[in-house]
Amino acid sequence: MIYDFYAMYCCERCRTKSQKLTRTTIIRNFLIENRLMVTHHTVILLFLVPISQKLRGDLGDFFVGCIFTAELSTPFVSLARIMIQLKQQHTLLYKVNGILTVTTFLFCRILLFPFMYWSYGQQKGLSLLQVPFNIPLHCNMANAVLISPQLYWFSLLCKKAARLFDTAKAKKD
Repeated sequence: MIYDFYAMYCCERCRTKSQKLTRTTIIRNFLIENRLMVTHHTVILLFLVPISQKLRGDLGDFFVGCIFTAELSTPFVSLARIMIQLKQQHTLLYKVNGILTVTTFLFCRILLFPFMYWSYGQQKGLSLLQVPFNIPLHCNMANAVLISPQLYWFSLLCKKAARLFDTAKAKKD
């Protein structure tokens, strides 16, 4: 989360470099323009991680580890943003990175949740469909809260990827 904050700030700083703004102005603009993302990262870093570590005790290391694998897609998302700022959307690297972004996002942020349920079912002798009815409600609720934004962002990534490989629209962009 700290890396994400720093990387997003660096992108903002590079984007506004020609405007000769003060560091304070850049930070203020960054916080205002990225309010939702900053809030998301702040809540996770300052509240969700410490609370989940304290409340779960010695339970759930596998699931916490699974949730952290979601960050494996972050370098690809960051590289895409950097390449956009450098106006390199037309390159093969950008397209390959786009495929890697969608693929890692799918596996590490979307399919991760059914995998966790399946793994739990294997451990307890339950089918995948039985798992949600055999775990505490708060676990299902937490997973629903976690996967909801992932599904939204994944839909945005897929739309962007479709435009990237649609040559008529790619030329317009």
